[in-house]
This record gives sequence, structure tokens and C-alpha cells, in this order.
Amino acid sequence: MVRYSLLRILIFFGVMSALWLLGLRDRDQQILLLVLSALISMAISVFALRRFREDYSQQLAERLERRAQAKQQRGDADEQAEDAEDESRDSGPVEYR
Repeated sequence: MVRYSLLRILIFFGVMSALWLLGLRDRDQQILLLVLSALISMAISVFALRRFREDYSQQLAERLERRAQAKQQRGDADEQAEDAEDESRDSGPVEYR
């Protein structure tokens, strides 16, 4: 994800530099420069960085799947331990005090 973020920032500054070279240099054009840079870099990032987004989302899905499996295994072990404890209590006579 860090790589994707850095590439987005580089694209933003590249677009901003290009727009600055094209003439958006005046003080009253700074907001226009920032807004256009953000919009254009966003459009470029959607297409140019698709592979990085897909790779990251796949890594995230795998991590969530491993976490869900680990939680399932922990839950199964807890249930088995509780069942064993219940069986050991049920095998002897019940004492009431």
C-alpha cells in the first residue's frame, strides 16, 4: 500500500508540475492548479495504478482469510476443551451442598 500511495503522490506532483509549466503560475491560479492537479492525477491513477490496487486487495483478502481460519481453529479448540471439561464433570456423581 505504501508503494501505491507514493506513486499517487508522484503522479499528483508530476501533473501539478506539468500544469505549472503550461502556465498556471499566478497567485490567483493556485487553487485552480491544485484542484486540476488532484482531478487529473486521480483519473490517471485509476487507470495507471489498477494493478497495484488489485495486488493490495488480493493481499488483504488473503490476510483476512487466514485470520478467519485461525479464529475458526481457536473456536474449535475452545469447544473441544469445554466438551472435555463437561464430560469429566458428568462422569462422576453430582454433589449438592
